[in-house]
Amino acid sequence: MKYYLIGIKGAGVSALALLLSDLGYEVVGYDDAKEHRFTEDHLKERNIKIYTEANDELDKDTVVVFSSAIGEEHPELVKARDLECRIYEYHEMLGRLTKKFNTVCIAGCHGKTTTTAMLSHIIDNIDGCNYLIGDGRGHANRESNKFILESCEYRRHFLEYEPEYVIITNIELDHMDYFKDIDDVISAYQEFANKTSKMAIICGDNPYTHALELTKPVYYYGISEDNDIQARNIEYRNDGTSFDVFIEDEYYGHFDLPLFGKHMLLNALAAIGVCYYERYEAKEVSRLLKSFEGAERRFKETFIGNNVIIDDYAHHPTEVAVTIKSARQKYPDKKIIAVFKPHTFSRVQDFKDEFVRSLNLADKAFVMDINYDRENPEDYPGVNAYTIINDLDNGDYIELGMSDKLMDFDNAVILFMSSKEIYLLEDEYEKKLQEKLDLEDK
Repeated sequence: MKYYLIGIKGAGVSALALLLSDLGYEVVGYDDAKEHRFTEDHLKERNIKIYTEANDELDKDTVVVFSSAIGEEHPELVKARDLECRIYEYHEMLGRLTKKFNTVCIAGCHGKTTTTAMLSHIIDNIDGCNYLIGDGRGHANRESNKFILESCEYRRHFLEYEPEYVIITNIELDHMDYFKDIDDVISAYQEFANKTSKMAIICGDNPYTHALELTKPVYYYGISEDNDIQARNIEYRNDGTSFDVFIEDEYYGHFDLPLFGKHMLLNALAAIGVCYYERYEAKEVSRLLKSFEGAERRFKETFIGNNVIIDDYAHHPTEVAVTIKSARQKYPDKKIIAVFKPHTFSRVQDFKDEFVRSLNLADKAFVMDINYDRENPEDYPGVNAYTIINDLDNGDYIELGMSDKLMDFDNAVILFMSSKEIYLLEDEYEKKLQEKLDLEDK
């Protein structure tokens, strides 16, 4: 069987392409983006063809899967309809896959990518598993019946899935172009959690998760004493985080996590919870957690001279805040410089004050133009980068071609944060910084 994936350079669709390829299917793809994306290297390793223009790959027997970012009148989608191909939206295809495996669905406004990557790393090394992570990585082990799946709440897409386990890392208001209010968000998560066939493992430290009315078994995790899965004796150090885990008041094990911030500790607790109920030995889980290197584009560090350059997917105010706090935990003696590219006008309009508070945690913050794909800028008059910049304590504008603004910072952490192509500016800055240091060494 042949699959043709439209929007294949997107993080989710590229991960699906890798998974389908590992399952033995022929996979090719199309994407409008002609520039290199961070997902392409993994696709090329599997010899998956990527087209950026019209081609002859489609025929009536091809199964077409398209990204939700692709418009209904996209030429490749129109061509597929004309050929009467079987066509599925991305989340519909994932729903079909969840029915074939014992699936763990990980959802939440933040942390789902890292939690999915963490749990996949553990289970794949113990039992072998299939997984799809929203950082562009997918993998299939044909001998495994386990599937670890990052599950997105946008437009209630995760309701298409059939999970054995549900993990909810947190609930917050987001995607205001779809959800009406926080009650609407909670109702979506409630329906999702009640689809589990085994249990839901939910962060109990989040203010909204206890509003869920659940009909299935639920176990809460967190730091507060009323959680079923609880971290105690926590130490936040500049080389990571250590803690003990108690489950239903019984000691499970000690864990050393090479990651930073309370949010990473909570992600680990979610993964540990599944491992406990799957009867994995704590020592083995601890050993594998200690070797976990993080998800793609999550707090990825590059060292040039005295500066640390960090690439992170943070795009919601909460994510921006915890990323800056994590940098301070690891590098308490360095200045923290934030570079942020917002995604969607609606998010900037609805969370302007929250973005300002988060970015003010840095010593200086730069903001780029707003990225958009499914919105019309004319619908948001007056909403732009300066919507945030004007209220920052120490803010400035930056764009591609303006990396000179970052060249005066020494012994600093430069945080590049966005769900979109901020790494283009990051690459520009790294090249200039290295050239400057090379000249100084001569």
